[in-house]
Amino acid sequence: MKRNVLLGVVAFLAASAFGADCPRFRGPAGDGCFPETGLLRQWPQGGPAPAWSAKGLGPGYSSAVVVGGTVYVTGMDGQDQGILFAFDADGKEKYRISYGPEFVRSGPAPTGTRGTAAIDGDRAYVINGFGVLVMIDLAAKEVVRTVDLVMQFNGAKAQFGFAECALVAGDKVVCTPGGPDASLVALDKKTSRTVWKTQGLSEPSNYCSARLIMHGGKEMILTAVGKSTVGVDPATGKVLWVYDNLSGDGRMSPTQANPPLYADGMVFACAGMRAGGTMIELTEDASGATPKWTDKTLDCQIHGTVLVDGCIYGTAQSGNAGLVCLEWKTGKVMWQAGLVKQAAVVTADGMLYLYGQDGVVRLVKPNPAAFEPVGEFTVTEGTDQHWAHPTIANGRLYIRHGDALMAYDVKPG
Repeated sequence: MKRNVLLGVVAFLAASAFGADCPRFRGPAGDGCFPETGLLRQWPQGGPAPAWSAKGLGPGYSSAVVVGGTVYVTGMDGQDQGILFAFDADGKEKYRISYGPEFVRSGPAPTGTRGTAAIDGDRAYVINGFGVLVMIDLAAKEVVRTVDLVMQFNGAKAQFGFAECALVAGDKVVCTPGGPDASLVALDKKTSRTVWKTQGLSEPSNYCSARLIMHGGKEMILTAVGKSTVGVDPATGKVLWVYDNLSGDGRMSPTQANPPLYADGMVFACAGMRAGGTMIELTEDASGATPKWTDKTLDCQIHGTVLVDGCIYGTAQSGNAGLVCLEWKTGKVMWQAGLVKQAAVVTADGMLYLYGQDGVVRLVKPNPAAFEPVGEFTVTEGTDQHWAHPTIANGRLYIRHGDALMAYDVKPG
């Protein structure tokens, strides 16, 4: 009996070591970091072993999320209706829920889902490409409420389609309609009643998914809007600080799709089109924000940045900078790897995972001294552009490529 208990404890600890769920875009904290341990430090020739793949998702660029052994991803059917797909851990489809019209081609923007689902208990929250928030009851497998954010808050239509993962903060769900005195809004996550709007902040949405951080012992919503990076009180919607980091370049504001990074009382925000990045230092009470340093090398467009061991990693849009390593404190360019073109960058267990627009997935060891790749493979399934960000949960790497979702085992054994 004692032996069985001991074996049970060992099995539990072994399973726990491999990681946790991921209920939203770019990890539980929205910063591109996934709380995994015990993962492979180097990939074999040809990459990690495929676990399963699922096809028939339709066009889309949203990421997978994983909660309670179920893998969720948004897609589309042949009638341009959005679909929330649910798969079990072996890749078998459990069910699908239709949630209404999804984004079809408009000007330069391709057809497909943008917003990654946010899972909270028995609810899923999806913001479609038209800026409609859809609340889904996962137990009943049906849509319970929809809120047209553009219409209700007079938001500006997004040129490339709204691309946002809703932020669940306590009993509220926070979205970015980008309306007058309503750049951000909070709705009751059960009833959809408006709880607050950001009075005095009227910048449009700019494709960024808000994050919840702790600063000075208090919670703060951190995100990027039209041309600014902002901090907002999640309880009241009070705008704590605004830093205009994109004005003065004489051009249309670049896309600010990268969730800002936060550490040591400082915020790093960056954008493409040669805008580059700015490190912003906050006062202790979050009443002010001042620039600490700027950089033009890492002008990341839509692929995200991560902070690992005192360095920022991301890929540049302009020139041949490729993967860039910046020192967090000073903004010093430590190195550039032109071999890697634009790629979504995330991190887990102290390693970098890169999913490139060329379909190449790389494992890279963070090293402020040099670019150190330790494995790669090429995605051969799926359709359209390689734009979706990877997800890492419970020892598996999930890659979405248009019509297909693939899972790879990235833990030993």
